[in-house]
Amino acid sequence: MRRETGTYAISTTLGESVRSFVPYALPPKDPALSPMAYEHRNHQAELALARLVGVSGLVPSVDWLLYSAIRKEALLTSQIEGTQASLTDLFDEEAGIKVSNADDVEEVSNYLRAFRWVQSQLRDPKGLPISVRLLCDAHRLLLNGVRGAGKQPGELRRSQNWIGGTRPGNAVFVPPAPEHVPILLADLERFIHDADADLPPMVRVALIHAQFETIHPFLDGNGRIGRLLIAALFEHWGLLAEPLMYLSGYLKQHQSEYYRRLSAIRTEGDWESWVSFFLEGVTVAAGDAEQNIIKVASLISADRKRVLQSSKTGQASYRLFEMLPMMPRFTIEMVRQQLDTSFPTATAAVKLLEELGLVVEMTGQKKNRTYSYQAYVELLSG
Repeated sequence: MRRETGTYAISTTLGESVRSFVPYALPPKDPALSPMAYEHRNHQAELALARLVGVSGLVPSVDWLLYSAIRKEALLTSQIEGTQASLTDLFDEEAGIKVSNADDVEEVSNYLRAFRWVQSQLRDPKGLPISVRLLCDAHRLLLNGVRGAGKQPGELRRSQNWIGGTRPGNAVFVPPAPEHVPILLADLERFIHDADADLPPMVRVALIHAQFETIHPFLDGNGRIGRLLIAALFEHWGLLAEPLMYLSGYLKQHQSEYYRRLSAIRTEGDWESWVSFFLEGVTVAAGDAEQNIIKVASLISADRKRVLQSSKTGQASYRLFEMLPMMPRFTIEMVRQQLDTSFPTATAAVKLLEELGLVVEMTGQKKNRTYSYQAYVELLSG
Protein backbone atom coordinates (compact mmCIF):
# COMPACT_ATOMS: atom_id res chain seq x y z
CA MET A 1 0.00 0.00 0.00
CA ARG A 2 1.40 3.35 -1.02
CA ARG A 3 1.23 6.05 1.64
CA GLU A 4 0.84 9.78 1.23
CA THR A 5 3.42 11.79 3.14
CA GLY A 6 1.98 15.25 2.63
CA THR A 7 -0.33 17.48 0.63
CA TYR A 8 0.22 20.11 -2.03
CA ALA A 9 -0.79 23.72 -1.53
CA ILE A 10 -1.08 26.18 -4.40
CA SER A 11 0.57 29.55 -3.87
CA THR A 12 1.70 32.43 -6.05
CA THR A 13 5.43 33.15 -6.10
CA LEU A 14 7.22 35.58 -8.42
CA GLY A 15 3.99 35.98 -10.36
CA GLU A 16 3.41 32.30 -11.11
CA SER A 17 1.33 29.57 -9.49
CA VAL A 18 3.33 26.82 -7.80
CA ARG A 19 2.50 23.60 -5.95
CA SER A 20 4.40 23.57 -2.68
CA PHE A 21 4.66 20.36 -0.66
CA VAL A 22 3.42 20.41 2.95
CA PRO A 23 4.58 17.25 4.80
CA TYR A 24 2.43 15.42 7.33
CA ALA A 25 3.71 15.35 10.91
CA LEU A 26 5.95 12.47 12.00
CA PRO A 27 5.89 9.52 12.48
CA PRO A 28 4.81 7.98 9.13
CA LYS A 29 1.23 6.73 9.13
CA ASP A 30 -1.20 4.87 6.82
CA PRO A 31 0.68 2.58 6.99
CA ALA A 32 3.09 3.01 9.91
CA LEU A 33 6.75 2.24 9.35
CA SER A 34 7.21 -1.52 9.36
CA PRO A 35 9.81 -2.85 11.87
CA MET A 36 10.80 -5.35 9.16
CA ALA A 37 12.13 -2.39 7.16
CA TYR A 38 14.67 -1.27 9.76
CA GLU A 39 15.31 -3.85 12.52
CA HIS A 40 18.27 -5.63 10.89
CA ARG A 41 19.98 -2.48 9.60
CA ASN A 42 19.40 -0.68 12.91
CA HIS A 43 21.07 -3.58 14.75
CA GLN A 44 24.05 -3.48 12.37
CA ALA A 45 24.40 0.29 12.88
CA GLU A 46 24.26 -0.11 16.67
CA LEU A 47 27.03 -2.75 16.53
CA ALA A 48 29.18 -0.51 14.29
CA LEU A 49 28.81 2.38 16.76
CA ALA A 50 29.70 0.09 19.68
CA ARG A 51 32.88 -1.05 17.87
CA LEU A 52 33.79 2.58 17.14
CA VAL A 53 33.43 3.53 20.81
CA GLY A 54 35.49 0.47 21.81
CA VAL A 55 38.36 1.34 19.47
CA SER A 56 38.37 4.99 20.58
CA GLY A 57 39.11 3.76 24.11
CA LEU A 58 42.45 2.35 22.91
CA VAL A 59 43.83 5.82 22.10
CA PRO A 60 45.56 7.83 24.87
CA SER A 61 43.66 11.01 24.03
CA VAL A 62 40.14 11.07 22.59
CA ASP A 63 40.74 14.78 21.89
CA TRP A 64 43.06 13.82 19.02
CA LEU A 65 40.28 11.81 17.44
CA LEU A 66 37.69 14.53 17.94
CA TYR A 67 40.04 17.16 16.50
CA SER A 68 40.15 15.38 13.15
CA ALA A 69 36.62 13.85 13.14
CA ILE A 70 34.84 17.17 13.76
CA ARG A 71 36.93 18.91 11.10
CA LYS A 72 36.26 16.13 8.58
CA GLU A 73 32.51 16.42 9.19
CA ALA A 74 32.68 20.23 8.85
CA LEU A 75 34.63 19.93 5.61
CA LEU A 76 32.53 17.18 4.03
CA THR A 77 29.14 18.68 4.92
CA SER A 78 30.32 21.96 3.36
CA GLN A 79 31.64 20.17 0.25
CA ILE A 80 28.18 18.66 -0.34
CA GLU A 81 26.99 22.26 -0.78
CA GLY A 82 29.82 23.05 -3.22
CA THR A 83 32.36 24.62 -0.86
CA GLN A 84 35.88 24.17 -2.27
CA ALA A 85 38.23 23.70 0.67
CA SER A 86 40.55 20.91 1.81
CA LEU A 87 41.54 19.64 5.23
CA THR A 88 45.01 21.12 4.67
CA ASP A 89 43.42 24.53 4.01
CA LEU A 90 41.62 24.26 7.34
CA PHE A 91 44.80 23.26 9.22
CA ASP A 92 46.69 26.14 7.57
CA GLU A 93 44.01 28.68 8.44
CA GLU A 94 44.05 27.53 12.07
CA ALA A 95 47.84 27.91 12.10
CA GLY A 96 47.50 31.50 10.88
CA ILE A 97 48.93 30.60 7.47
CA LYS A 98 47.44 32.49 4.52
CA VAL A 99 45.15 30.38 2.31
CA SER A 100 44.08 31.26 -1.23
CA ASN A 101 40.41 30.29 -0.79
CA ALA A 102 39.77 32.13 2.49
CA ASP A 103 36.01 32.51 1.86
CA ASP A 104 35.49 28.76 1.49
CA VAL A 105 37.61 28.01 4.54
CA GLU A 106 35.59 30.57 6.53
CA GLU A 107 32.40 28.67 5.66
CA VAL A 108 33.90 25.46 7.06
CA SER A 109 35.15 27.31 10.16
CA ASN A 110 31.65 28.73 10.68
CA TYR A 111 30.23 25.19 10.63
CA LEU A 112 32.79 24.22 13.28
CA ARG A 113 31.70 27.17 15.45
CA ALA A 114 28.02 26.28 15.05
CA PHE A 115 28.74 22.62 15.82
CA ARG A 116 30.72 23.42 18.96
CA TRP A 117 28.09 25.87 20.15
CA VAL A 118 25.26 23.35 19.75
CA GLN A 119 27.33 20.74 21.58
CA SER A 120 28.03 23.18 24.44
CA GLN A 121 24.30 23.95 24.77
CA LEU A 122 23.36 20.26 24.93
CA ARG A 123 26.04 19.56 27.56
CA ASP A 124 25.13 22.53 29.76
CA PRO A 125 22.30 21.75 32.22
CA LYS A 126 21.10 25.33 31.68
CA GLY A 127 21.67 25.26 27.89
CA LEU A 128 19.06 25.14 25.15
CA PRO A 129 17.52 21.77 24.31
CA ILE A 130 17.16 20.65 20.69
CA SER A 131 14.62 23.16 19.49
CA VAL A 132 13.77 25.63 16.74
CA ARG A 133 15.56 28.32 18.73
CA LEU A 134 18.74 26.21 18.98
CA LEU A 135 18.73 25.61 15.21
CA CYS A 136 18.12 29.31 14.46
CA ASP A 137 21.05 30.32 16.68
CA ALA A 138 23.27 27.70 15.00
CA HIS A 139 22.13 29.03 11.60
CA ARG A 140 23.17 32.56 12.61
CA LEU A 141 26.69 31.31 13.40
CA LEU A 142 26.83 29.26 10.18
CA LEU A 143 26.07 32.18 7.86
CA ASN A 144 27.90 34.90 9.80
CA GLY A 145 30.06 36.93 7.40
CA VAL A 146 30.02 34.41 4.53
CA ARG A 147 28.15 34.00 1.23
CA GLY A 148 24.75 33.41 2.84
CA ALA A 149 25.05 36.46 5.11
CA GLY A 150 22.30 38.24 3.13
CA LYS A 151 19.91 35.28 3.52
CA GLN A 152 18.37 36.15 6.92
CA PRO A 153 20.88 34.36 9.22
CA GLY A 154 19.16 32.97 12.31
CA GLU A 155 15.66 33.60 10.96
CA LEU A 156 13.02 31.31 9.49
CA ARG A 157 12.37 32.26 5.89
CA ARG A 158 9.64 34.76 5.06
CA SER A 159 9.55 33.98 1.34
CA GLN A 160 9.16 30.92 -0.86
CA ASN A 161 12.30 28.97 -1.72
CA TRP A 162 12.82 26.14 -4.17
CA ILE A 163 15.33 23.43 -5.04
CA GLY A 164 16.65 22.96 -8.58
CA GLY A 165 15.47 24.93 -11.59
CA THR A 166 15.75 28.64 -12.28
CA ARG A 167 12.42 29.64 -10.69
CA PRO A 168 9.68 28.01 -8.59
CA GLY A 169 7.72 27.08 -11.73
CA ASN A 170 10.41 24.73 -13.08
CA ALA A 171 11.89 23.64 -9.73
CA VAL A 172 12.66 20.03 -8.86
CA PHE A 173 11.04 20.57 -5.47
CA VAL A 174 9.11 23.43 -3.85
CA PRO A 175 9.11 23.27 -0.02
CA PRO A 176 6.11 24.48 2.02
CA ALA A 177 5.16 28.17 1.83
CA PRO A 178 6.66 30.31 4.64
CA GLU A 179 3.40 30.54 6.61
CA HIS A 180 3.49 26.75 7.16
CA VAL A 181 7.11 26.63 8.39
CA PRO A 182 6.65 27.56 12.11
CA ILE A 183 3.80 25.03 12.56
CA LEU A 184 5.74 22.25 10.81
CA LEU A 185 8.85 22.91 12.92
CA ALA A 186 6.77 22.92 16.12
CA ASP A 187 5.43 19.48 15.12
CA LEU A 188 9.00 18.31 14.47
CA GLU A 189 10.16 19.60 17.86
CA ARG A 190 7.26 17.76 19.52
CA PHE A 191 8.28 14.51 17.80
CA ILE A 192 11.89 14.91 18.99
CA HIS A 193 10.78 15.25 22.61
CA ASP A 194 7.95 12.70 22.51
CA ALA A 195 8.76 10.28 25.34
CA ASP A 196 6.17 7.79 24.06
CA ALA A 197 7.69 7.34 20.58
CA ASP A 198 8.30 3.60 20.11
CA LEU A 199 10.75 3.80 17.20
CA PRO A 200 14.49 3.18 17.81
CA PRO A 201 16.42 6.47 18.26
CA MET A 202 18.50 6.04 15.08
CA VAL A 203 15.37 5.51 13.00
CA ARG A 204 13.92 8.66 14.54
CA VAL A 205 17.09 10.58 13.58
CA ALA A 206 16.62 9.43 9.97
CA LEU A 207 12.97 10.58 9.96
CA ILE A 208 13.80 13.94 11.56
CA HIS A 209 16.63 14.75 9.14
CA ALA A 210 14.42 14.03 6.12
CA GLN A 211 11.52 16.03 7.56
CA PHE A 212 13.80 19.01 8.26
CA GLU A 213 15.13 18.96 4.68
CA THR A 214 11.56 18.79 3.33
CA ILE A 215 10.50 21.81 5.42
CA HIS A 216 13.66 23.66 4.28
CA PRO A 217 13.04 26.41 6.86
CA PHE A 218 15.91 28.75 5.95
CA LEU A 219 16.81 30.63 2.77
CA ASP A 220 20.29 29.10 2.81
CA GLY A 221 22.24 26.52 4.82
CA ASN A 222 19.41 23.97 5.22
CA GLY A 223 21.58 20.98 4.25
CA ARG A 224 24.35 21.84 6.71
CA ILE A 225 21.96 22.62 9.59
CA GLY A 226 20.02 19.44 8.82
CA ARG A 227 23.21 17.37 9.03
CA LEU A 228 24.31 19.21 12.17
CA LEU A 229 20.92 18.18 13.61
CA ILE A 230 21.88 14.53 13.00
CA ALA A 231 25.00 14.95 15.19
CA ALA A 232 22.97 16.81 17.83
CA LEU A 233 20.38 14.03 17.99
CA PHE A 234 23.09 11.36 18.29
CA GLU A 235 24.33 13.27 21.34
CA HIS A 236 20.81 13.93 22.69
CA TRP A 237 19.87 10.23 22.62
CA GLY A 238 23.26 8.96 23.77
CA LEU A 239 23.92 7.07 20.53
CA LEU A 240 27.51 8.34 20.47
CA ALA A 241 29.00 10.05 23.52
CA GLU A 242 31.53 11.92 21.36
CA PRO A 243 31.14 12.92 17.67
CA LEU A 244 33.72 10.49 16.32
CA MET A 245 31.79 9.67 13.13
CA TYR A 246 31.63 11.86 10.02
CA LEU A 247 28.42 10.74 8.32
CA SER A 248 28.70 13.49 5.69
CA GLY A 249 31.49 11.48 4.06
CA TYR A 250 29.01 8.73 3.20
CA LEU A 251 26.34 11.24 2.14
CA LYS A 252 28.83 13.06 -0.11
CA GLN A 253 30.04 9.80 -1.67
CA HIS A 254 26.41 8.83 -2.42
CA GLN A 255 25.12 12.37 -2.98
CA SER A 256 22.73 11.67 -5.87
CA GLU A 257 21.31 8.65 -4.01
CA TYR A 258 20.98 10.79 -0.85
CA TYR A 259 18.85 13.34 -2.70
CA ARG A 260 16.92 10.67 -4.61
CA ARG A 261 15.91 8.83 -1.43
CA LEU A 262 14.79 12.07 0.22
CA SER A 263 12.76 12.93 -2.88
CA ALA A 264 11.11 9.48 -2.95
CA ILE A 265 9.59 10.15 0.49
CA ARG A 266 7.64 13.05 -1.01
CA THR A 267 6.86 11.59 -4.44
CA GLU A 268 6.29 7.91 -3.60
CA GLY A 269 5.65 7.89 0.15
CA ASP A 270 8.76 5.72 0.50
CA TRP A 271 10.05 6.27 4.02
CA GLU A 272 11.44 2.72 4.23
CA SER A 273 14.11 3.14 1.53
CA TRP A 274 15.34 6.37 3.08
CA VAL A 275 15.58 4.88 6.59
CA SER A 276 17.43 1.86 5.20
CA PHE A 277 19.87 4.12 3.30
CA PHE A 278 20.47 6.25 6.40
CA LEU A 279 21.16 3.25 8.67
CA GLU A 280 23.50 1.77 6.06
CA GLY A 281 25.28 5.15 6.02
CA VAL A 282 25.76 5.09 9.79
CA THR A 283 27.16 1.54 9.62
CA VAL A 284 29.65 2.44 6.87
CA ALA A 285 30.65 5.80 8.41
CA ALA A 286 31.22 4.22 11.84
CA GLY A 287 33.34 1.49 10.21
CA ASP A 288 35.37 4.10 8.30
CA ALA A 289 35.94 6.11 11.48
CA GLU A 290 36.99 2.94 13.33
CA GLN A 291 39.58 2.09 10.64
CA ASN A 292 40.81 5.68 10.65
CA ILE A 293 41.33 5.58 14.43
CA ILE A 294 43.38 2.38 14.13
CA LYS A 295 45.57 3.96 11.42
CA VAL A 296 46.05 7.22 13.36
CA ALA A 297 46.86 5.35 16.59
CA SER A 298 49.39 3.13 14.76
CA LEU A 299 51.11 6.10 13.11
CA ILE A 300 51.37 8.15 16.30
CA SER A 301 52.54 5.14 18.32
CA ALA A 302 55.32 4.34 15.81
CA ASP A 303 56.39 7.99 15.61
CA ARG A 304 56.39 8.35 19.41
CA LYS A 305 58.74 5.37 19.59
CA ARG A 306 61.17 7.15 17.25
CA VAL A 307 61.05 10.27 19.42
CA LEU A 308 61.66 8.31 22.64
CA GLN A 309 64.49 6.27 21.13
CA SER A 310 66.45 9.36 20.07
CA SER A 311 69.22 10.31 22.49
CA LYS A 312 68.68 13.97 21.52
CA THR A 313 65.05 14.10 22.64
CA GLY A 314 64.44 16.56 25.47
CA GLN A 315 61.32 17.62 27.32
CA ALA A 316 60.43 20.36 24.80
CA SER A 317 60.67 18.14 21.71
CA TYR A 318 58.63 15.36 23.38
CA ARG A 319 55.93 17.82 24.50
CA LEU A 320 55.85 19.25 20.96
CA PHE A 321 55.39 15.77 19.49
CA GLU A 322 52.40 15.13 21.79
CA MET A 323 50.80 18.36 20.51
CA LEU A 324 51.13 17.49 16.81
CA PRO A 325 47.86 15.52 16.43
CA MET A 326 45.98 18.73 17.34
CA MET A 327 48.48 21.10 15.69
CA PRO A 328 49.43 19.35 12.42
CA ARG A 329 50.49 22.58 10.68
CA PHE A 330 52.46 25.12 12.70
CA THR A 331 55.08 27.85 12.91
CA ILE A 332 57.92 28.12 15.42
CA GLU A 333 56.12 31.05 17.04
CA MET A 334 53.09 28.80 17.63
CA VAL A 335 55.36 26.21 19.23
CA ARG A 336 56.98 28.88 21.42
CA GLN A 337 53.53 29.99 22.65
CA GLN A 338 52.17 26.47 23.17
CA LEU A 339 55.26 25.31 25.07
CA ASP A 340 55.52 28.65 26.87
CA THR A 341 59.24 28.68 26.22
CA SER A 342 61.97 30.70 24.48
CA PHE A 343 62.35 31.01 20.72
CA PRO A 344 65.68 29.08 20.65
CA THR A 345 64.16 26.18 22.68
CA ALA A 346 61.12 26.06 20.37
CA THR A 347 63.40 26.13 17.30
CA ALA A 348 65.54 23.29 18.67
CA ALA A 349 62.45 21.17 19.43
CA VAL A 350 61.14 21.61 15.88
CA LYS A 351 64.60 20.94 14.40
CA LEU A 352 64.88 17.61 16.23
CA LEU A 353 61.48 16.40 14.94
CA GLU A 354 62.53 17.53 11.46
CA GLU A 355 65.79 15.52 11.74
CA LEU A 356 63.78 12.46 12.80
CA GLY A 357 61.70 12.85 9.62
CA LEU A 358 58.45 13.47 11.50
CA VAL A 359 57.84 17.05 10.41
CA VAL A 360 58.73 18.79 7.17
CA GLU A 361 59.24 22.47 6.39
CA MET A 362 56.75 23.57 3.71
CA THR A 363 57.94 26.98 2.43
CA GLY A 364 61.66 26.61 1.65
CA GLN A 365 62.13 30.11 3.09
CA LYS A 366 64.62 31.34 5.68
CA LYS A 367 61.92 33.33 7.53
CA ASN A 368 58.22 32.75 8.33
CA ARG A 369 58.70 29.04 7.95
CA THR A 370 55.76 26.62 8.20
CA TYR A 371 56.00 23.01 9.32
CA SER A 372 53.72 20.04 8.79
CA TYR A 373 53.24 16.67 10.49
CA GLN A 374 52.93 15.45 6.94
CA ALA A 375 52.29 11.71 7.31
CA TYR A 376 49.43 12.50 9.69
CA VAL A 377 47.97 15.20 7.42
CA GLU A 378 48.10 12.80 4.44
CA LEU A 379 46.48 10.02 6.47
CA LEU A 380 43.58 12.26 7.51
CA SER A 381 43.18 13.68 4.01
CA GLY A 382 43.06 10.24 2.40
